[in-house]
Amino acid sequence: MSEHVERREFLRQAVLAGTATITAGTLLRPQTVLAAKGPNEKLNLACIGVANKGADNINNLVSENIVALCDVDSLHLGKMSERFPKAKTYVDFREMFDKEKNLDGAVVSTPDHTHAVATVAALKRGLDIYCEKPLAHSVYEVRQMRNIAAEKKAVTQMGTQIHAGDNYRRVVEIVKAGQIGPVSRVHVWMGGGIRPGARAKQGTPPSTVNYDLWVGPAPMRPFDASHFHFNWRYWWDFGGGSLADFGCHYMDLPFWALDLRYPTSIEAKGEKTSQGDNDVPDNMRVDYQFAARGEQPPVHMTWYHGAWKPEGAEAYGKTSAVLFEGSRGRLLADYGTKKLFMTEGAAPEPPAQSIPNSIGHWAEWAQACKTRGTTTCNFDYSGALAEAVLLGNVSYRAGGQKLLWNPETLEATNCSDAAQYIKRPYRAGWTL
Repeated sequence: MSEHVERREFLRQAVLAGTATITAGTLLRPQTVLAAKGPNEKLNLACIGVANKGADNINNLVSENIVALCDVDSLHLGKMSERFPKAKTYVDFREMFDKEKNLDGAVVSTPDHTHAVATVAALKRGLDIYCEKPLAHSVYEVRQMRNIAAEKKAVTQMGTQIHAGDNYRRVVEIVKAGQIGPVSRVHVWMGGGIRPGARAKQGTPPSTVNYDLWVGPAPMRPFDASHFHFNWRYWWDFGGGSLADFGCHYMDLPFWALDLRYPTSIEAKGEKTSQGDNDVPDNMRVDYQFAARGEQPPVHMTWYHGAWKPEGAEAYGKTSAVLFEGSRGRLLADYGTKKLFMTEGAAPEPPAQSIPNSIGHWAEWAQACKTRGTTTCNFDYSGALAEAVLLGNVSYRAGGQKLLWNPETLEATNCSDAAQYIKRPYRAGWTL
């Protein structure tokens, strides 16, 4: 038995024996972290990507042992190392995993195009994983991460923090209680968005950045600030635009409330209104069809972003929202609000609470790592969500053709051109 497996079993037995102090009270804010515990009960964590969202993830896991830090930017790495002077620092996560033998889990907060290689490397070493949305850059990568996590019985969590919020849970309860009747239509829209300008032909990376490692398995592109740090989201080589950025947050609500898994078809269209070679669409619409699930009817769900919204959306006064249309009424929701519009009569009283309030998004993962339990955004659930999100980009890139989807084989059965966007080759030296 490996050292990290022995350590995980020790932590699990400590919890079962009552020696570990797990905070079990109802905490209402997703940013809640676990209370401090004894040193023998803390997880040894490696954090890959330590700035911006990576720093936020670390801030919410500070009650654990941060024993290794990894980032391709030495400036970011140095700043975080000042906070955790005992943590070993690395530029390459592959070296880190080879050298660190006493890890329990890893937190992956890199750009999308390196999620899979870092996560799979950790999973193959038997580690538990917290990985940012949308899990990976491609549908194929997401499926590999799901399969390996299941094989290794790893505790996993995707970084969809709003899933832990009370409002989402109350919305799911209303839909599942049937208060608006069976739901067959859902609209999900996300307004706004920030786009970088045109990219230069050739630039010089900052002296603190190992740009070759930053590019990782993606095609090598000349450095330019327009596709670096946050702005990588707007180039296909590294990200998936606004859909990949926000789809997992907003589409999480209908996936959860309606027990959705794999779409039977996906059809996308969009337009690019900005200048430059960042070819992700500024405005986009994706229509997903889902088959009936037991007694629940088939669902037609549409995603919109940018300036495109469903007809009549202005009447709801929401820049971004989810609208469920049931046989007896509609339910409008966003991160923090919800409102019923009944076809007849007054809105009913809320149903009895059936979904426990979360102890906190990060706390949930940390506790599950110790008890060998599960999380609400584990890779089985969140992976199916992420695959659907990414399939919208596959349809768009395949010319907007309606894709007939086979989730078992990961094939668009009517469109061979889609295969190149479902799985892409890696740059030499990189493998899953």
